[in-house]
Parts: sequence; C-alpha cells; structure tokens
Amino acid sequence: QVHLVESGGGLVQPGGSLRLSCTATGDISAIANFGWYRQAPGKMRQFVALTRNDGRTNYHTSVMGRFTMDSDRAKGTSSLQMNNLKSDDTAIYYCNASVNGKFTWGQGTQVTVSS
Repeated sequence: QVHLVESGGGLVQPGGSLRLSCTATGDISAIANFGWYRQAPGKMRQFVALTRNDGRTNYHTSVMGRFTMDSDRAKGTSSLQMNNLKSDDTAIYYCNASVNGKFTWGQGTQVTVSS
C-alpha cells in the first residue's frame, strides 16, 4: 500500500512561481510512475503532467513550457515546478501514483493565482 502527501501550494500573484512536492510512503517499490492532476472549482479533474514508462514526461498543452515535473521512483518523490502562473492555473493539485495497475491519490494542495 502507498500513501501520497502533497505540499507546497499557496497563494501567488500572476507571473509567479510555486514548487509542489509529493512524497510517497509505504511500498514505494510498487510505484510504476507518478502524475500530477488538478481540479478547478466546478470543473472535472484534469491531467497536468505524468512520467511515462520510458522516462519521458507528458504535459497538458496549457502548461507546456511553464511547468516541469521531476520524479524519483526509488525515493518515492515527485515535484512540479510551476512558473509564469496564470489565474487559470488556480486549482487543487493532486499527486497520483500508478501502483500495481491502480491509481493512488494524495489529498491535494490548493494553488491560488491572484493579484
């Protein structure tokens, strides 16, 4: 069993930066890959970034060039560096791990982009 905890959210002005972190505990050797998702008020949860089995990372087009995801499966950690944040990036951000063919989710961390 794997448990995920996100941190690093907060309030930031447009154009600012935040770095989100995700730490896994438990059977981290069972993690196949990590992903980041977000959910804005009144909207469905949306894919942001994820690492593929070949080690490459896919990004949603809306964050490409602004967000960078890093993961270390051996350590059970993942991060999401977010630059040039926009008001549309306001959402709860969730870390996700694929564990034995199933998705495990963290509790989420709030990111608010506002002046």
